[in-house]
Amino acid sequence: MKARKLTKTVVDDLEPADRLYRVFDAELKGFCVRVSPGGGKLWQVEYRPYPGGRNVPKKRVTLGATNVLTPDDARKMAKNTLAQVTGGADPARARKEKREEHTMASLVDLYEEEGGKILRGRRQGQPMKPRYKAWQLNRFRHHVLPLLGNKRISEIMPTDVERMVKDISAGKTATDEKIGPRRRIIVRGGEGAARKVARDVSSLFGFAIHKGLVSNNPVETAAINKVDGRRERYLLLEEVQRLGRALDELEDEGINPKALDIVRLWALTGCRRDEIAGLRWSEVRLDLGCLVLDDTKTGKSARPLAAPAVALLRTLPRYADAGQPNVQSPWVFPASRGSGHFQGTKRIWPKITKKAGLPGVTPHTLRHTLGSAAVSGGMALPMVAAILGHADTRSTQIYAHVQQHPAMEAATRAVGGIAAALAGKKAASVVPLKRPKQQAR
Repeated sequence: MKARKLTKTVVDDLEPADRLYRVFDAELKGFCVRVSPGGGKLWQVEYRPYPGGRNVPKKRVTLGATNVLTPDDARKMAKNTLAQVTGGADPARARKEKREEHTMASLVDLYEEEGGKILRGRRQGQPMKPRYKAWQLNRFRHHVLPLLGNKRISEIMPTDVERMVKDISAGKTATDEKIGPRRRIIVRGGEGAARKVARDVSSLFGFAIHKGLVSNNPVETAAINKVDGRRERYLLLEEVQRLGRALDELEDEGINPKALDIVRLWALTGCRRDEIAGLRWSEVRLDLGCLVLDDTKTGKSARPLAAPAVALLRTLPRYADAGQPNVQSPWVFPASRGSGHFQGTKRIWPKITKKAGLPGVTPHTLRHTLGSAAVSGGMALPMVAAILGHADTRSTQIYAHVQQHPAMEAATRAVGGIAAALAGKKAASVVPLKRPKQQAR
């Protein structure tokens, strides 16, 4: 059809035919209207990628429907598109790539298939622990996807990350859903969860950058707190005594002794929760006075055992396997049903802290308590790192809280002479400081 100046009247008068056709504008080369057999009319612009020639196939970009865009608006858009082509862009290709670009949901699926490797540090390139990857994927699906799942990854801005963190902190992604007769999904929000999710999303974008899917990580420039507050809570000896009494009383009340012995070993070894709950007899080397843990956060790890821990392990019964009563279980603390290890401490721990009067104390507090006691007793950080199973003493520093009472006593001894000289009195007359009450953190 002959080119015509495309005005509203001209476009309205165009009738559908047996097959689609286009009418080009007489003034702006490449600008046209597409008429389908059903009567639908779309503004389009046709071009050859620049630089090129007649051997380069033509491409088209749809600008919008004629009943939505006026001829003047469509003409302006067409001019802008042709200007981009002159500058070396290919708008049709860019749109195609945009349509094929990953959304956050599809990126999480790809991460599940191909991701999950450690991106930095001594274990760079090694796969992360399956359980940690499963936790990551759960956080993606329960927190990130409800908020950002449909957005394309190149569209995620630092402000989107900030809004996501704010919503998770406010509990907008929290849920409690029953998914079976004996199973439910409980998702809690809060500031701690938001920080974990932000770190996970940063790892997800690190994976996308490594795959060449995006060029930047919006989490890096987002105005959010990415670091958990340093935990400085540890137990004083008087609190440890209360914990011990509570364990004894609960044992008399019939609480599962496996849970109570796990707690005792947490306190005596400084091991992480599942390093004791999931301990195997093959990892217990009483002859060497250590645990040789096959699979920890930092890989295979040997942990020295204190004499009280060795004594406790010697007294533990060898439980039978739940599925084979005549066979000893490989687990130090086997589950009552099934072939796994005991996992009932989560249910019993609140009873323990309530009985001991230790609100807010977690099993990890016991790990901090041992690290604190070791450092306060003058032990060097590398030795404390060996006890706690740290590959780097920088991690140990987090646990190296100097207990206030020994520190104040040391300060008093150091300052005594100075204070006496200033006051004109003998150092012996300096009044010892009383032990302060520790504030729970």
